[in-house]
Amino acid sequence: MTYFTSIEEACRAVQALKELPVIGTELLDRKALRSIEGRRGIPDYIKDFPDGTTALLIETAAHDKKELDNKILTITRGLERFEKLRPVNFTDKKEEYSVLWNMRSGIFPSIGGMRPPGSTCLIEDVAFHLEDLPRAVAELQEILTRHEYHDSAIYGHALEGNFHFILNQSFDTPQEVARYQALMQDVITMVTDKYHGSLKAEHGTGRNMAPFVEKEWGKEAFSVMRQIKELFDPKNILNPGVIFNDDPLCHIKDFKPLPVVHPVVDKCIECGFCEVHCLTWGKTLSSRQRIIVQREIRRLKETGENPGLLKQLDKDYFYPGRATCAGDGLCATSCPMEINTGELTHYLREQAHPRGSRDEVLGMLSAHHFQGLKNIMRIVLRLAHTAHIVLGTRLMSWICKVANKMGFPLWTPAMPGAHRVKPHHQESEADTVVYFPSCINQSMGVARGAPDNTPLTDKMVNLLQKAGYRVVFPDHMDRLCCGTIWESKGMPHIADEKTAELNGALWIASHAGKYPVLCDQSPCLYRMREKIKNLDLYEPVEFIEKFLVPRLDFHSTDEPVALHITCTTQKMHLDNDMRRLAERCSTQVFIPAEVGCCGFAGDKGFTRPEINAYALRKLRPQLEAAGIRTGYSNSRTCEIGLMTNGGIPYMSLVYLVDSCTTPKKPVK
Repeated sequence: MTYFTSIEEACRAVQALKELPVIGTELLDRKALRSIEGRRGIPDYIKDFPDGTTALLIETAAHDKKELDNKILTITRGLERFEKLRPVNFTDKKEEYSVLWNMRSGIFPSIGGMRPPGSTCLIEDVAFHLEDLPRAVAELQEILTRHEYHDSAIYGHALEGNFHFILNQSFDTPQEVARYQALMQDVITMVTDKYHGSLKAEHGTGRNMAPFVEKEWGKEAFSVMRQIKELFDPKNILNPGVIFNDDPLCHIKDFKPLPVVHPVVDKCIECGFCEVHCLTWGKTLSSRQRIIVQREIRRLKETGENPGLLKQLDKDYFYPGRATCAGDGLCATSCPMEINTGELTHYLREQAHPRGSRDEVLGMLSAHHFQGLKNIMRIVLRLAHTAHIVLGTRLMSWICKVANKMGFPLWTPAMPGAHRVKPHHQESEADTVVYFPSCINQSMGVARGAPDNTPLTDKMVNLLQKAGYRVVFPDHMDRLCCGTIWESKGMPHIADEKTAELNGALWIASHAGKYPVLCDQSPCLYRMREKIKNLDLYEPVEFIEKFLVPRLDFHSTDEPVALHITCTTQKMHLDNDMRRLAERCSTQVFIPAEVGCCGFAGDKGFTRPEINAYALRKLRPQLEAAGIRTGYSNSRTCEIGLMTNGGIPYMSLVYLVDSCTTPKKPVK
């Protein structure tokens, strides 16, 4: 990324780059840069750039390092004569240039996310001849300023003279509509009459440019296009009015409303970037579609135009919208505005059972009698485990599938037996860690047929002691919970109450934060970090990498293993740490492609198993093709779903680390 003193200077540099060994050049003006300031990976120094600063993202490629270095040198020398704010700086590190490309791809949604609630984000793309770039692009910028579009931005594929301009527009008053109409007229005149450019450089024409197609192409070419359209579509069924439209004002009519729904999602411009991480995309609704439906519900409520449709839409939204959303928040990781549609789902669930409702009362009772609830869970697990032994897998599975159709949670052979933690009290001068086993791992043992029959809590203690740590447990563990259960059900006040209770117990156990705290379940630790700020909190991967690796000798196996990186691990940016830890233990770590969130989502693997199965539909074929016999992760519930749908045992990565390590031998 190279930063120039003005947009004209950057465009002059583009003209020079056309003759240099580059394969792509992207331009970002100052407002485009401003829209991504403060984002993860974006350098802080861009905040200090003056108005007028324009960046060029320059890409080159070669067959080998020597050729690449020569090309970089040639490009750098070719840019020496232009005024820059920082030296030309290339990188061949994927983690660094990925950030730069994310900057570029996130401009449109970022600008759109800055718009006032209820307004619309519009984007157009025009093209100029390369020799006209400095004057034409500067004039486009001047037109946007003249019409008071102060949050607009210009960016695009500079080597092709193709530029997008984005603006946020409200259409709620005649004055705003007139302002937009005047802007478009000036842009059309400048592009077509003055610079003989293109009104549509790479994207479809759309209604916004339909009135100006004839002006750009001329009567004769326009007539030929229209005749071709009539030959293929005599009844005007396909995209009516989108390219050929007799209404010269069609671009300022029939605006799509974007009603205010909730602060969490009001910045959404419906770009769809989030959908790549939405596990229900293609099954029920995607994260983007959930927002769109909620906007339509809000619009119908505000206008009152169709009460029957509103009632039906509200009712029909339950299963595809509320019930099947995992709420994992992975959608936010690919959204430039970091919109977590799961938070909207939690809000809607909260609205569905307000305080005093039956569900909320049951939630409060479960929180206040959590120890008893765990004991009941252990009894159920013990009975199910015994029934599995007596009936066998096939009959037990059939009975449970029938019961699931009647509304009972689904049991699968991956379900573990019961377990109760027996705290180990060590009197030692060794370094100390507070270990809080999650509720799930306090209650669940291992599944029948697992490669290792040791419960995770015992395995964790063994690993910690192997590394020379004294393990301390918080008092009254059976009562404690991070609160994730209630948060996911839309009961944030109960969740916060449980988190505060846990915080108090951990504060005492850690001697007021003196010792680090380890939780063995990634989703639980994620919420703990979000809510508890006075303690050093770790999940297994980060704790092992930071504290145990220096104390252990690793003896890697050649046995191939599968690795599932959970949603919360990704959200805490520990995915690389998890991969690195697995690679310390095995020379063949396999991460299945196109397997993101597993869809278990706390209890959905029991109550909505079809979502878990859909999310993992591509898992089993890859495991079988790779000959994988064991998989590892860092969330017990996820591991149950992975085992059910993957066909192989999945266990905590702690098991693999423990099997591959010995205490570090002292240096002689």
